[in-house]
Amino acid sequence: MELMEAIRSRHSVRQYTDKPIEAETIAALQDEIDACNRESGLHIQLVTDEPDAFSSFMAHYGKFRGVKNYIALIGKKSDGLDELCGYYGEHLVLRAQQLGLNTCWVALTYKKIHSAFQVNSDEKLAAVITLGYGENQGTTHKSKSAGAVSKSAGEAPDWFLSGVEAALLAPTAMNQQKFTLSYAGGKVSAKAGLGFFSKVDLGIVKYHFEIGSGMDHSIWN
Repeated sequence: MELMEAIRSRHSVRQYTDKPIEAETIAALQDEIDACNRESGLHIQLVTDEPDAFSSFMAHYGKFRGVKNYIALIGKKSDGLDELCGYYGEHLVLRAQQLGLNTCWVALTYKKIHSAFQVNSDEKLAAVITLGYGENQGTTHKSKSAGAVSKSAGEAPDWFLSGVEAALLAPTAMNQQKFTLSYAGGKVSAKAGLGFFSKVDLGIVKYHFEIGSGMDHSIWN
């Protein structure tokens, strides 16, 4: 599965079957996590066969069921941590999709099980991503138009438009899509709007944009 195919087929899934994740799939995902940690300096951790984090009232309120596996997005406290976790977390979401797994970004509706992962004194848990085989493949949500989230000084190139299209398929908290992508002079600026989880969302959006546009980090202004 190519990354754009993974982007188009990925939908948030909150209910999971009892089917265990195979050892080779766990190993492939762990390899990807290790690579992300080396590149980013984050302390992302994979938690498997741990049902307690999503057994609380808040998890049931969030309509989560059968969650036993998740990725804990952890890193050193800094102003850029949330965006960094969004960027690399979505990298892992799409890798999981390629491996046949379903996922969902989670901000609050879970219980922190401190024995399940390590958070050092100078670190913060930014979010978690549930993992497993979904009872379904999720559903498509209504999206804003490209014009509502982007602007350009003059005529924008095709790669920018393709990047915006991919960004509109990014998961954002409560589907709020509070971001703006701006093109000028061959560079792109990405700005988070006001809203819950918006900085994590911005990291997710930037990763999608890079995939859709075919560009790398150097494109950002």
